[in-house]
Amino acid sequence: MADNGFRIEHDSMGELQVPADALWGASTQRAVENFPVSGRPMPRGFIRALGLVKAAAAEANAGFGLLPKGLAASIRKAAREVAAGQHDAQFPVDVYQTGSGTSSNMNANEVIATLATRTGRKPVHPNDHVNLGQSSNDVVPTALRVSAQLAVVEDLLPALKHLRRSIDRKGRSLGKVVKTGRTHLMDAMPLTFAQEFGAWSSQLASAEARFADTLKRLRRLPIGGTAIGTGINADPRFGQAVAQALSDATGTRFESAGDRFEGIASQDDAVELSGQLNALAVALTKIANDLRWMNAGPLAGLGEVELPALQPGSSIMPGKVNPVIPEATVMACAQVMGHHVAVTVAGQTGNFQLNVALPLVANNLLESVGLLAAVSRLLADKVIDGLKVRRDVVEAALGRNPILVTALNPVIGYEKAAAIAKQAYREGRPVLEVAVEATGMPEEKLRALLDPLALTRGGIHGG
Repeated sequence: MADNGFRIEHDSMGELQVPADALWGASTQRAVENFPVSGRPMPRGFIRALGLVKAAAAEANAGFGLLPKGLAASIRKAAREVAAGQHDAQFPVDVYQTGSGTSSNMNANEVIATLATRTGRKPVHPNDHVNLGQSSNDVVPTALRVSAQLAVVEDLLPALKHLRRSIDRKGRSLGKVVKTGRTHLMDAMPLTFAQEFGAWSSQLASAEARFADTLKRLRRLPIGGTAIGTGINADPRFGQAVAQALSDATGTRFESAGDRFEGIASQDDAVELSGQLNALAVALTKIANDLRWMNAGPLAGLGEVELPALQPGSSIMPGKVNPVIPEATVMACAQVMGHHVAVTVAGQTGNFQLNVALPLVANNLLESVGLLAAVSRLLADKVIDGLKVRRDVVEAALGRNPILVTALNPVIGYEKAAAIAKQAYREGRPVLEVAVEATGMPEEKLRALLDPLALTRGGIHGG
């Protein structure tokens, strides 16, 4: 050990100093020194997946008789500790590193080898033992897929279901409350709050279905392809065994890729997932902006709903309260959309047998999943659940809505109905009152034809 708190490590390129208490070795240290770019290490979900992959690989190699069982047991124990997050501080390599993610793979190999050596008291080599039957080129895209799938299954999908349940519950409670619909931000035919909220719920249900379809392809793992997809230095059964071990360890289905060349050379499955995250960001932005418009006011805007007051809205205007959660949602979704552009570019960044932007893809997918899951739960718990409808405002606006006259089209024709609507708007009078004067029809019949709740059910009225 050097006197300055470092020890000397060596690799094929020579010697260098490594912090004395670091579990990593020379390869990781070179990466730390080579990539002082963002100061952001690879995300927790990716490190978890690396640990899971290394544990599964050791189990498979031991089963094939390629790794002594005692050594494999030490490696599995160490790898599971890494997966559990017990050694996250030992993974300092920047997101913006070598495009294959070799630095992160070697970081895992070195940390696990050090831990396994301490546990088993027999030397464990990061390459010869921990990385046996593997290459960074198949480990990293495999960990990318494992981490992304687990994030979607364990975090995002439950969050979406939680938000959808909140929306459905609130919608049911407002099933007969009618409001003015809007197209082009202008008054349109009426609908119930349940119908409006139901559209949001359906957007989320469609997003869930799209994710389920995408995961059918994302779960195909290229592990076992090693350097370029041929599987050199790996048992032919290795990929299938690792996929099965990962499925058993996580309770989530993984498969061995039918074409490992594809899974190493391209990241189309990851780009597809990013696209689905982008589509969800669009849906959540729409929902958040609808809530902002409905809450706008409370006096000079639409003022249809009152969102829970969470914090003071201004440092200068007393009493002001803002829709902070919808605003945070819009910002998070904007970031996800930006991540999708980056993942799209990264997906095309490679030549021949290897994509070389893997760390960026992994980082952006996991950050996007985390953002969308977080704001989904916030919308449910801090907005939808506590939302209150201002029925007096809603009913007053509905009564003055000249577009209700649309229901009279089958009875008096479009042109006469349009004249009634314009007169009602011009004079600030209810449509019913003007229609009685203009048509000579009994008020009782007109009231039935113009009943807002009946109009929300569609169909032909009168005729």
